[in-house]
Amino acid sequence: MLLSTVMSLSGKGETTGLLFLYHHLQNNLYLNKLREMMQSRNIAACIINSSDPHLSQYVADNWKIRERISGFDGSAGTVVVLPEEAGLWTDSRYFLQAEMQLENSGILLFKNGLPDVPDYCSWIISNSKEGSIVGIDGRLFSTHKVEEMKEKFTAAGLALETDFVLTEALTDAHALTDGVTLSHPVSNTNTGVFIYDEKFAGISCSEKIKIIRQKIEEAKAGILLLTGLDEIAWTFNIRGNSVEYNPVTTAYATIATDSACIFIDDKELTPEVISYFGQNRIEILPYLSVFDFLSKLSPEQHILIDKQKVNYALFDAIPKSVSVVAKESPAGMLKAVKNETEIEGVRNAVIKDGVALIRAFYRLEKDLEAGVKVTESSFAEQLKICRAEQKDFFGESFPAITGYASHGAIVHYTATPESDAELRPDGLLLVDSGGNYFDGTTDITRTIALGKATKQQKTDYTNVLKGHIAIATAIFPEGTHGAQLDALARRPLWDNCLNYGHGTGHGVGHFLSVHEGPQNIRTKDNGVELKPGMLLSNEPGLYRKDEYGIRLENMILVKEYMETEFGRFFQFETLSLFPFDLQLIEQDMLSEKEIKWLNDYHVAVYEKLAPLLSEGEKKWVGRCPQL
Repeated sequence: MLLSTVMSLSGKGETTGLLFLYHHLQNNLYLNKLREMMQSRNIAACIINSSDPHLSQYVADNWKIRERISGFDGSAGTVVVLPEEAGLWTDSRYFLQAEMQLENSGILLFKNGLPDVPDYCSWIISNSKEGSIVGIDGRLFSTHKVEEMKEKFTAAGLALETDFVLTEALTDAHALTDGVTLSHPVSNTNTGVFIYDEKFAGISCSEKIKIIRQKIEEAKAGILLLTGLDEIAWTFNIRGNSVEYNPVTTAYATIATDSACIFIDDKELTPEVISYFGQNRIEILPYLSVFDFLSKLSPEQHILIDKQKVNYALFDAIPKSVSVVAKESPAGMLKAVKNETEIEGVRNAVIKDGVALIRAFYRLEKDLEAGVKVTESSFAEQLKICRAEQKDFFGESFPAITGYASHGAIVHYTATPESDAELRPDGLLLVDSGGNYFDGTTDITRTIALGKATKQQKTDYTNVLKGHIAIATAIFPEGTHGAQLDALARRPLWDNCLNYGHGTGHGVGHFLSVHEGPQNIRTKDNGVELKPGMLLSNEPGLYRKDEYGIRLENMILVKEYMETEFGRFFQFETLSLFPFDLQLIEQDMLSEKEIKWLNDYHVAVYEKLAPLLSEGEKKWVGRCPQL
């Protein structure tokens, strides 16, 4: 075993550095094995993304192929491997992280969105001879993306092969990397499917299927293919543990006008769940039999698929004689608009989450005053413990980001044994965390000063806060897209020639994925209208490399505001409950309206949380004076 060999060469004080060396050697083994495979198949370029066959953001360990090849473990990124070169493409959330993790790897970093940075298809074309073959695993790319790549490569005289299956082909390398298997277990981390109680879901499985069937008929189709794990979990009112931080189960599903099927490993099904599916007239079929099912569709059938969500291997299994209706999955939009039960559940969840956060931050302050050693990772663990004490807690909704000082500038930073910084009574701490409760999912970010703040830190923080308040207080007409509101959050920063690279807001699921589409608030318009019942984040930020990061995030709910002769108007209700750090605010920079919003918010935080807090915690929260 490679790890045991490396460790046998170490002294007791050299473990951290040798682990770093081990990971680089491990990645190089996979990269070398991949190039051998490419040569044997006459493949000149291989594209490896961050996905699984369900195109999930967070994936089970056996699908983390890009991470094994490159060493970069961010949730978004694509690696391209050529015979002599390799590159990683990722977005601004991961620029600093990727720079560190790719150092000395021989893999080039391409920063998506920056001027003069080519996309990976263009890079492949410019570095490949005409007639070359590009290989991908079609299970890991959306149909839309494959069609897009085929068009570009064909125009350049390149061919795209979609059956370059890395999870199976790379297993020869696993013996050298301590038994990590890249083969394809059907649902390697499932610990069982369970029924999601209607008291939390608000609407029955049978009613959801009935509504979806109406949408299928409206689309002039006869059957719908569902592949998104969150959409399947929502539709059938089930949850599971297939993917860390996401209460979903590995499955495919189809819904037709007179039938419904779920394709799942039956080892994960209890008698109760099997009976539940039977009561709802849902047929249970083996997970991988979905390919056979699709291949046997008759020519007169019309199948509705979302090409952004269905992987190419599944699409390719559909006979060419079958009519494909390419439209957005109706389950996605239905899921995005929360019903009243779900909304009340989230309101309850944020109260529990607020209590947990206050207990964790209150203890942090006391520990620092007492000289107790606290690190980034130990505080992240304390956050988890405080959340776990709350009723109906299921687990964290994503790995907590606790970035102290310069680590705060790494947007999606996760502490490692090598980087785990000790928190001291100085500098800024950025904490982005969330929980999954049976009644709702939470996501909240705060930046606090652990000591006396500088003038620049206060100015930066206040500009970010002004952008946050601009979104929180926005009133907008029906039909507005998130992209039309994004500039409101950036205006205070733009006025000072500052900016941030990530989106201002993403959708949030209900006891599901913390990142949910199709709703968002970002610079690029995806054509989706914001509708009452949609839950989003509001999280502008600012990041100064090697200094600090600032991000302020609450969850917000789209609500009706009023109707006038000019139409219907909507507003946001801020749901998250935790105070902002007043010692970081330059009051003179805030308008009267902004000060009123902040004061009203802090009153609401105290009134909703105080009854659940200890006397010391109450005083800690209540010390926020009115500005």
